[in-house]
Amino acid sequence: MTGIEHVVTSGTFSLDGGTWEVDNNVWIVGDSSEVLVIDAAHSASTIADAVGDRRVVAVVCTHAHDDHVNSAPALADRFGAPILLHPAEAPLWEMTWPDRRPDRELADGDVLRAGGLELHVLHTPGHSPGSCCLYEPALGVLFSGDTLFHGGPGATGRSFSSFDTIISSIRERLLTLPGTTEVHTGHGDSTSIGAEAPHLEEWIARGS
Repeated sequence: MTGIEHVVTSGTFSLDGGTWEVDNNVWIVGDSSEVLVIDAAHSASTIADAVGDRRVVAVVCTHAHDDHVNSAPALADRFGAPILLHPAEAPLWEMTWPDRRPDRELADGDVLRAGGLELHVLHTPGHSPGSCCLYEPALGVLFSGDTLFHGGPGATGRSFSSFDTIISSIRERLLTLPGTTEVHTGHGDSTSIGAEAPHLEEWIARGS
């Protein structure tokens, strides 16, 4: 079996002196023998239970806000898997893990493979400098991290973020994908490119 599994974990997100309760979407992509884990949030044990005895090819971080990476080292160590992160996320990563480095850098155009699936890395800065989305063309699925949600762009009101940049990333990298592309987000409900694309000008008018 090849496909996508979804785990929701709960905890907190902290940045710029504030802390918020959050639920995070964790995505497990692959087949019955090997998987990629996207955004190891809050509970390594919950994610590990969902992985089971499969090989974890990599723990992929769409960005380095603490709620998306706070279980990455524990999960990576448990499965002997590398942590992948775009290098522009270093300042955010170091806030949570000053004594640990990601194992490999994500770069625009990389292709990550597990269980017959191929995730194409799209660098989509704005929510943070090194935010990345992962596109699986054969399945018609995008893992958007915190770049695009049901209802608009990810938040840009905190350190290391830019509203103009996230709008450019969404316009140029995401809304150019087929409208039928299903969008699996970092928080909340999934959506589609076709459902979100008509609202771009509304988002721009609304601002950050």
